Amino acid sequence: MGIVERDIDDLPKNPANYTALTPLGFLERAALVHPTRKSVIHGSLTYTWQDTYRRCRRLASALDKRAVTFGSTVAVIAPNIPAMYEAHFGVPMSGAVLNAVNIRLNAQTIAFLLGHSKSSVIMVDQEFFTLAEEAVKILAEKSKGNFLSPLFIVIADENCDPKTLQYALERGAIEYEKFLETGDPDFAWKPPEDEWHSIALGYTSGTTASPKGVVLHHRGAYLMALSNAIIWGMQEGAVYLWTLPLFHCNGWCFAWTLAAICGTSICLRQVTAKVIYSAIDNLGVTHFCAAPVVLNSIVNAQKDETVLPLRRTVHVMTAGAAPPPSLLFAMSQRGFRVAHTYGLSETYGPSTICAWKSEWDSLPPEAQARMNARQGVRYVALEGLDVVNTHNMKPVLADGRTVGEIVFRGNVVMKGYLKNPKANEEAFANGWFHSGDVGVKHPDGYIEVKDRSKDIIISGGENISSVEVENVLYQHPAIFEVSVVARPDEQWGESPCAFVSLKPGVDTSDQHRLAEDIMKFSRAKMPGYWAPKSVIFGPLPKTATGKIQKHLLRAKAKEMGPMKKSRL
Repeated sequence: MGIVERDIDDLPKNPANYTALTPLGFLERAALVHPTRKSVIHGSLTYTWQDTYRRCRRLASALDKRAVTFGSTVAVIAPNIPAMYEAHFGVPMSGAVLNAVNIRLNAQTIAFLLGHSKSSVIMVDQEFFTLAEEAVKILAEKSKGNFLSPLFIVIADENCDPKTLQYALERGAIEYEKFLETGDPDFAWKPPEDEWHSIALGYTSGTTASPKGVVLHHRGAYLMALSNAIIWGMQEGAVYLWTLPLFHCNGWCFAWTLAAICGTSICLRQVTAKVIYSAIDNLGVTHFCAAPVVLNSIVNAQKDETVLPLRRTVHVMTAGAAPPPSLLFAMSQRGFRVAHTYGLSETYGPSTICAWKSEWDSLPPEAQARMNARQGVRYVALEGLDVVNTHNMKPVLADGRTVGEIVFRGNVVMKGYLKNPKANEEAFANGWFHSGDVGVKHPDGYIEVKDRSKDIIISGGENISSVEVENVLYQHPAIFEVSVVARPDEQWGESPCAFVSLKPGVDTSDQHRLAEDIMKFSRAKMPGYWAPKSVIFGPLPKTATGKIQKHLLRAKAKEMGPMKKSRL
């Protein structure tokens, strides 16, 4: 018999002292405190917090009038534009669940997401209307007559070709602004009765199987929104540039964070280094988030695309792939202060941070970058983070060498995968969420990702971290991007093979000599068996979220056949 936990009292919860946590109330407060402060800027278009709150209530009301409420899903297929931001409040204010769809996916994949989520409404940017239309057509054909067409709402944007809008309207879509006009700007929206109620649905970028639908709840969104501001030290009124797609883990929950701190969102349809530098210089940007691939473009931008030195320190949060220390060093040299975070769609986006320590200030810059390249410690809102031996679930030694699986536990872990009990059973085995990432724990308790479990290279019985090999290769002056995978090897079973894209202006006339130079560079900086035995040049295949598709590169390396025996 376990001990019954008794309290000092028997005071009950009541409506005066207990309410469901939801980030939606942040918007109401922002409109009250700063009604005339700019909330969203998109080109020549500017909204205040009062405007945004009224528009979100109109959206919620218009959806509610069409019986789109609790139990419904609304898909939004759009880049970072005001309507996408508004959907993060307006859709859940109606009671429905937001499904922010990646615009880089193909029609077949979007058809799967729309069918699996049973989206009854599709809000789509005019540029992507034909993509959504094709996806619905595929879905209708697969349904074999048993298909109810979703309501199409097309979002107009003056930056796009007017013909695409005209086409959508001719096909029967309702224009977004017209749809809002049918809603009440004073709509009395209600928060969910239960904070466990779903707020958002997002699909993992499945590369080998059907994508899994990650379901997030109001409680987690509320906690993560506040945690973001705390761990990043975001000031009230921060100016945030939307370089990170809002469809990617709901913009790492920053849509809700910005309402909590009454900040300003600068929308970006397309992300380039030139546009980022321009926004920093002209619009007072203080913060932005980006995957390492975007940071790479910032540090390698041509002189005429940059505005340096920066007028102020700009805070950058990076996650999505492990950033090489050389990239972090280059960013800090340009005046950017980089916070390195790590997480997954299943943990509401990043949920660990390499929290900076004052004692690192006295280290040489390269050593600082090495420390900051680790994935760090749990967010304030995450209750459990560890690296464990998967056979017995015991924590690994904190020696920076013993590898295990990174696991999470707490309020910012997803509810589960939609309609996928088998995947949920595997993901939540033994009371932890299993990330599938291999990592180590350092003596200071900071964790470091070494690889995805499937990306580890086993050469002659020795495990090689492809991430560590890539970190060294990024120091080579000719390399722009690199991905290291296992290639069959007659002697060692597997050996590292580097796929490389080169910086602009690099002489490619003698690729054999360049490959030899890269391999020689590698052998001088890492154990011999880690060094790539083959180097392949060309563009790297990427997922819709910009991650390098290692499974395609592994398949290509396999097709090339095994490396012949050598004396290396």
